[in-house]
Amino acid sequence: MLLATDLDGTFLAGTAEDRHRLYYLIDRHPDIQLAYVTGRGLEAVMPLLDDPAIPTPDYVICDVGATVVDGHTRQPIQPMQAHIEEHWPGEQAVVEVMNGFPGLERQALPQERRCSYFCDEDAVTEEVRAAVEALDCDLLYSADLYLDVLPRGVNKGSSLTALVRQLGIDPDEVLAAGDTLNDLSMLQVGFKAVAVGASESGLLEATRNNARVLHAERPGCGGILDAIAHFGFLGDRGVSAIDTRAADTGKADLVVVYHRLPYEEYVDNGVLERRPHQSPNGIIPTLLSFFGGGRKGAWVAWTTHEPRKGAFEAHTSVDDDAYPNLVCSRVLLTKQDVDIFYKRFSKEAFWPTLHTFWERAVFREEHWQVFQRVNRIFAEAAAREAAPGAVVWIHDYNLWLVPAYLRELRHDVKIAFFHHTYFPSADVFNVIPWRRQIVGSLLQCDYVGFHIPRQVENFVDVVRGAAPSIILDRVHCAPRFLTYGCAMGLENVTTALQVNDRVVRLGAHPVGLDVGRVQGALTAAREAGKLDALRSAANRPLALPGGATAPALVQSLGKLVAYTPKLLGMADPQPELQGKVTLMTICVPAAREMRVYAELQTRIEQAVGRINGRFSRVGWTPVQFFFRPVPFADLVAYYAMADVMWITPLRDGLNLVAKEYVAVQGAIDGRGVLVLSEFAGAAAELKGALLTNPHDTDDLASALYVALNMGRAEAEGRLRQLYEIVEYYNLARWGDDFLAAVDEPAPEPLSGTEAPAAQ
Repeated sequence: MLLATDLDGTFLAGTAEDRHRLYYLIDRHPDIQLAYVTGRGLEAVMPLLDDPAIPTPDYVICDVGATVVDGHTRQPIQPMQAHIEEHWPGEQAVVEVMNGFPGLERQALPQERRCSYFCDEDAVTEEVRAAVEALDCDLLYSADLYLDVLPRGVNKGSSLTALVRQLGIDPDEVLAAGDTLNDLSMLQVGFKAVAVGASESGLLEATRNNARVLHAERPGCGGILDAIAHFGFLGDRGVSAIDTRAADTGKADLVVVYHRLPYEEYVDNGVLERRPHQSPNGIIPTLLSFFGGGRKGAWVAWTTHEPRKGAFEAHTSVDDDAYPNLVCSRVLLTKQDVDIFYKRFSKEAFWPTLHTFWERAVFREEHWQVFQRVNRIFAEAAAREAAPGAVVWIHDYNLWLVPAYLRELRHDVKIAFFHHTYFPSADVFNVIPWRRQIVGSLLQCDYVGFHIPRQVENFVDVVRGAAPSIILDRVHCAPRFLTYGCAMGLENVTTALQVNDRVVRLGAHPVGLDVGRVQGALTAAREAGKLDALRSAANRPLALPGGATAPALVQSLGKLVAYTPKLLGMADPQPELQGKVTLMTICVPAAREMRVYAELQTRIEQAVGRINGRFSRVGWTPVQFFFRPVPFADLVAYYAMADVMWITPLRDGLNLVAKEYVAVQGAIDGRGVLVLSEFAGAAAELKGALLTNPHDTDDLASALYVALNMGRAEAEGRLRQLYEIVEYYNLARWGDDFLAAVDEPAPEPLSGTEAPAAQ
């Protein structure tokens, strides 16, 4: 059969259950072809073609019949399109004539070979009809609001009839579906048809005595399903020819989908063993904490450990005492899968782009295919674990497509997504070849969280460039975040966005710090004598400019890409600082598979060599450069003895190093000064930091000089302000606030004339 359906009010309407059943049926039944027949222009239909939750049509008839394209290639279907073109006088000719009539408001919608207006019925005068007739065009007025000027003889019915004839489809195998007078033409050309529930009264009246038109009770997709059964399409079993039930449900009320297991796996004497993470990143213990108190949960993550003997262990316990109702759902990936999907593709294509280094990104279609397959595997695992109505919490960009696949399988669950990485502006994000699929997937979420408001608004701009959307709600960013005080500041942030009839809620949730873990590591380092040993080994000067007496140690910790401008800022130090200040830089190596950074590492090492070769003297080296991972217990000792923390990434989603430094200095009643890049997400919330522009080497050097010469009272005051923020908005509060926001009800979507931008 060919299902030829209107969109708004028909194929995009009905209950969530009915939409899921119909879409599932179309996607899986080999004998169903689909055609969109809509008043929208092709440009407004394109977001639906990339929406992973909606079946991709084989054909698209849009502009009320004036545009006909292949749904997969989006190219015109010839010779049909050429025949329509012959009967169109051109947009400007129509506009010039219609501008002479009062009461007509041109619709601000993309369209071709038609001109559309808003107007009352009184505005559709005989003079208007005569003018349209003189243009050799047709006039169509519907829903007591919409007026269309179309090529002569062109409407939904005529174009659908021509398409059926050109494709050689049996007319008795066509089902047409609509809900307004705009659809009347395709319900009157002899096909089996349905006026879905809640159709326009004029359409019902015009088709009342037509035995081939079913007046369905259920609206939207429910009415289409009723018509398929009523007319006997798909054989004796009808819609039951494909099992449209949702995936088997699990028992977990909360499902965490994360790339890391909640424990470490290692092989000992040929036996796969488990142990707590030796160097947890802080997020894992916090996520685990939500499964205390008897909450039933599941944790979906990958493993590459295949069983040497026996069956693969898909489910394991995590901690029977602490989390008796938590299971780990292990997704088995090959090492090649992980290498391509995560280490190569996510890190070499998406990571550079997200951090605005798109010129370093490498996009490969074969890697994208692996990325899709792995994301589907994760989604299937989450669908199996989730109880009816469960919350599924997905983490970060390497799982971008999980929401789309999960929504297809489980329309009943609440999908939440947190984007741990920076989300760039539309002009950067849109270089990704698969941006529409990614955005379409994220729009399947009920809630999407980012670190700061700027990243939320960047996402909103990307969505608005990809699909018709409406901002439903906005809130002030102050006092939680800086507004005009830094490059990442904003005055207002979007909290609810409508795309078609779907509402996605958004929020800014900077990840907090496990302050207790930092303080515990500091205590352990002090007891082990690491603080005293480091201070003794540093060979630090006795005095600073400005009369300060503390030794001057500037510390910096970050990723490779942050160091080129920073070292340029050190290339010509102030004369009075020479011999009195040391920059200790700890660079976190990129994964070995990220080959794009090999050249950059060489350049940085050469810059360090030039600086030290020029300025070093006996007993003093200006730059100490460590290109290796450092255990956390050692890091907190470094934090404790650093007078200035110089954190200046070119771009960062948040930056927890800045918070770790503040937590350590606060715990020892220090007065360390935090110099922070304006382009780190943390800059929008860490009031008290000295902000600097890492793209301006003069500003980098100036901010550092101010920090080194800052008076004791100001330094202590800034640190108190910072420590209060870090201590209060800790990691546990981040998780609690995020899940509380997920549970809040969404605003009702606008419909009809309330939402003209989404028509």
